[in-house]
Amino acid sequence: MVDVNMPVNRRSPATPLPVLRALRKLGADIRDARRRRRIPVSILAERASISRTTLNRIEKGHPNAALGNYATVLFALGMVERVADIADPRHDTLGLELEEEYLPQRIRLSRRQKPGKPEATGG
Repeated sequence: MVDVNMPVNRRSPATPLPVLRALRKLGADIRDARRRRRIPVSILAERASISRTTLNRIEKGHPNAALGNYATVLFALGMVERVADIADPRHDTLGLELEEEYLPQRIRLSRRQKPGKPEATGG
């Protein structure tokens, strides 16, 4: 029998702990940015076209809040440019290192193209 008075764990069991920590930090940073600007919750929610409840969930770093809502709140705070840099290849040190490992050691010309002879064009 299920006890209806027990709190329901709505957090997805697949959400890794480092992700939850990162979302909580993002939410706290958003809350702090709102407070520094002295913007009430109701006004920021209205500017982002979301409910106050959704904004509250974002500020708590809830993993089920839509990424688009996070981005819209950042836009309303004037901080949206950072969203574009989240997965920027220039900041992907591991990816760049892995890519360098698989760069070819030698590059060969195709059989059709010989050095010193330009490829024939159909003209």
